[in-house]
Amino acid sequence: MANPAASWQRDELADSLTEFFTNVTLMVRGELQGTNNQLALLEKMNDRVVQEYSNYGDVAAGLRVFVEQLNEKNRGFDEYISQIDAIDLQVTEFEAVVSMLDKHVSLLEKKVKSAHHTASTQ
Repeated sequence: MANPAASWQRDELADSLTEFFTNVTLMVRGELQGTNNQLALLEKMNDRVVQEYSNYGDVAAGLRVFVEQLNEKNRGFDEYISQIDAIDLQVTEFEAVVSMLDKHVSLLEKKVKSAHHTASTQ
């Protein structure tokens, strides 16, 4: 004859084990779902970073074209810059000549005044 207490203990042990494994299964499922959620978030973040860097690449390409256009325009000014430099050099030389003439005229003016003063006193 089967012992009813032993049967009851086995049923209780089986129920406890079933509940334990169910809880472990739920815990593992929850952990896996959390990991899946983190991976999905990471994937979305990576997609956003790729999109952002793609935009930066477009901006950089546009800037490169803009800089090339500016360089081309700048090369167009090279001829004018050399002409301006030549004019600047001529103006500097002209200023030196004018300064020398001014000194010479001042000296002549003094001589004329001196000669006029000497002539009027005699």
